[in-house]
Amino acid sequence: MFAKRTDLPLDRDALSQYLPWLIAFMVYMAVLALAGLLVLGALARHWDTDVSGTMTVQIPPTGSAADDDKRVRAAIVLLLGEPAIVHAEAITEGRLMALLEPWLGSAEVSADLPLPRLVDVEIEPEADLDMAGLARRLDDAVPGATLDDHRIWLDRLVRLVRSVEALAALVLALMGSATVGTVVFTTRTGLAIHRDVIEVLHLIGAHDGYIARQFAQRALTLGLRGGLIGLALAVPTLLAIGSLARRMEAGIMPNLTLAPSHWLAVVSLPLLAAAIAMLTARLTVTRTLARMP
Repeated sequence: MFAKRTDLPLDRDALSQYLPWLIAFMVYMAVLALAGLLVLGALARHWDTDVSGTMTVQIPPTGSAADDDKRVRAAIVLLLGEPAIVHAEAITEGRLMALLEPWLGSAEVSADLPLPRLVDVEIEPEADLDMAGLARRLDDAVPGATLDDHRIWLDRLVRLVRSVEALAALVLALMGSATVGTVVFTTRTGLAIHRDVIEVLHLIGAHDGYIARQFAQRALTLGLRGGLIGLALAVPTLLAIGSLARRMEAGIMPNLTLAPSHWLAVVSLPLLAAAIAMLTARLTVTRTLARMP
């Protein structure tokens, strides 16, 4: 595809035969790290949007459905009296069973358990709400009722996700650095092997840029070849991970599907690896030849 006649027998270099496989391994690892980074970022944004502005009130059962309904209504009246609360609604029994089914089994089994009544509460964004004071007033009005602030565990969960994101970004940076180091080593070795030919080219008037361009074109070809191999190995891995995640019970595993924009970023990695290899080879040759007498 990128084959072009050159004055340097670079195709005969033994080391350059291993470069595509090294780049393939690095692209493979980079694709997995990038996919994890993108999925975790989308997951954290989803949780932050959907959960950060909500709370849940738990009202223990009394054994009487009429009394439970009365306690739920009292809790809702109290909650709606708070300026920072924009919505409060009792969670229906059917919805509660659906939420518990992944952990407790079928709805028939869950229906036999003394489950608390739940109230879903929506708070204004950036609202300054006295949670401790609201919890005390709620307990006075509805004895035994508890207030679950999702922001507490959500902040911890988001911090964990951000830590894993940082680790994935570090892996990407290390893969990029390893690619640069590998290309530099391979290019310098090629310069040493073909030093005599390079000196002859200089004698007949060849400029450093001309020689550097031949090494760069070779690195581009090998980098793209290795990148495509790595991508071909990584895509089935990602599809297998997604398939395993979808087989898990609904509600236990988050959505690990890559969006179209994510796939576009993933498939661009071989091009990025080839571009890095080309630029690294060109800079390495240019600087090395500049130091030659």
